[in-house]
Amino acid sequence: MFKFLLYPFSAIYGLIISIRNFLYDYKIFQSTEFEIPVISIGNITVGGTGKTPHTEYLVELLRKQFIITTISRGYKRKTNGYQEVEVSSLATAVGDEPLQIKRKFSDVQVIVDEKRVHAIKKIQVQEAAHLPDVILLDDAFQHRSVSAGINILLIDFNRPIDQDQLMPVGRLREPSWQMRRANVIIYTKCPQEISPITRRIIMKDVNLRPYQNLFFTTMVYQPLSPVFPEKAIETPKLASDRVSVLLVTGIANPEHLHKYLSTFTEDITDLKYPDHHNFNASNILQIEQKFASIDSERKIIITTEKDSMRLKDMDLSEDMKANLFYIPLKIKFLDSEGKNFDEKIVTYVRENKSNRDLHKRKSKKAN
Repeated sequence: MFKFLLYPFSAIYGLIISIRNFLYDYKIFQSTEFEIPVISIGNITVGGTGKTPHTEYLVELLRKQFIITTISRGYKRKTNGYQEVEVSSLATAVGDEPLQIKRKFSDVQVIVDEKRVHAIKKIQVQEAAHLPDVILLDDAFQHRSVSAGINILLIDFNRPIDQDQLMPVGRLREPSWQMRRANVIIYTKCPQEISPITRRIIMKDVNLRPYQNLFFTTMVYQPLSPVFPEKAIETPKLASDRVSVLLVTGIANPEHLHKYLSTFTEDITDLKYPDHHNFNASNILQIEQKFASIDSERKIIITTEKDSMRLKDMDLSEDMKANLFYIPLKIKFLDSEGKNFDEKIVTYVRENKSNRDLHKRKSKKAN
């Protein structure tokens, strides 16, 4: 109703962002370029576009051939500065998404630091055996202080940015035409199939440039996993077991998950918290009371994998531990486009790694 009152703030915000981008475009503000290949994954909107599943896809793709380091700011962590994430780290100390990546890929170095340039410089002075072949920058499309070799921009298929506006009126972090900075644009959370005419409309809206590639991905939910395997009841099969669900979410867009679960059960009770919400004792009591109030012989609590990182740090009752499950999430490229994407990414890393190794050998000979 009072949205019009926000337009002046949106105009001021847009002016600040435009000046900042202008200063980077004309080299007044410098972007640091590193010898190590850098891939940035980010978005142009506030809210979930699937950055973590796409980052995990890249880790899975590259880890068999290359040494990888991922860098994130560790959003909503209660610490500052450079910190290496361990499997035993707390989500409050390093952030839920970096912790999720580390626990899923324990052999991959995961760093949190709000200053990406500082983080990469620290990484570069590691022992040679630990130096990464490639760095993945999570949520870094707006962080222009680092010059990435490939900029991947994620856009939610269900929230077209051409119909959106700058914050705080809308959800845009910067004007939509800044998409021009991306090498790869991925429309995420797509339906399983997209008609040719829809693709053409999107390509027109994106105004794809010759140096850009456009891809489409969909989210694929995996089987339920217990948050506390040693405490859990037998994991139910959603497709066959009739269960009542308490859905606990602290993500930007929980509707997608709710819609998926509704294909298995009509008995879903929602408890929604803000994105990256740091759960407290009061929240846990609320969850436990809501779960107890569900009148069903077969009931469970379901959360997202990201939320499970934060919930696992909390002091939970044995009953909640026994009935708490999360749904892992993976991405899938539509129409076998994944092969082209994979080839583009692997070729970039391999060629730049080779160039760096050659440069090092020449430097040694010169000395």
